[in-house]
Amino acid sequence: MNNLIIADKLKIIGLIALIFLLPNLIQAQEFSLNNQESTLAVYGTSSLHDWHVTAENKSGKLICTNLETGELQSCSFKVLAESLKSGKGSMDKNTYKALKTDKYKSISYELVEVKEIINQGAGKFLIKSLGNLTITDTKKLTPIDFDLFIEDGKITLKGEKAIKMTDYNIDPPKALFGTITTGNDLTIKFTSIYK
Repeated sequence: MNNLIIADKLKIIGLIALIFLLPNLIQAQEFSLNNQESTLAVYGTSSLHDWHVTAENKSGKLICTNLETGELQSCSFKVLAESLKSGKGSMDKNTYKALKTDKYKSISYELVEVKEIINQGAGKFLIKSLGNLTITDTKKLTPIDFDLFIEDGKITLKGEKAIKMTDYNIDPPKALFGTITTGNDLTIKFTSIYK
């Protein structure tokens, strides 16, 4: 008799736990990065002129545990290094040499922790995060703030991040026997659309 009572109580506790967990389980969704609609560009300077390269080949996954509160479980992003294009062949070659693309084929970001979510209303959130940014042979835990928009079955991440080449073991490229030098500071600007 006591065993039946204990079994019934365990079933009730299990049912209550399931009722509380079910909304989160239902709302957790995986999204894949849409390469055609997403953009990523890197902006820099040189002793001759400012420059930028645009990523043509991007991929990634995002899992949102709650669409109403903007809670992320995971987020990844990858750029094929030799898909970074400036429109100038010689500059692209210098970029690939600096990035050591013969050894390191991609640049990647992996979310580690969401520090804060600020709800700005109408499906828009400011996310303050920490993630591993890997460029060449260097992986660094990097703080990145970005806007997150949820609408029509897609999630858009939009932001920018300033970094230094030397922080990622990259020697700023030089051209024309060292007469043109590239600045150490870069700004990465992205609009990532996950569907």
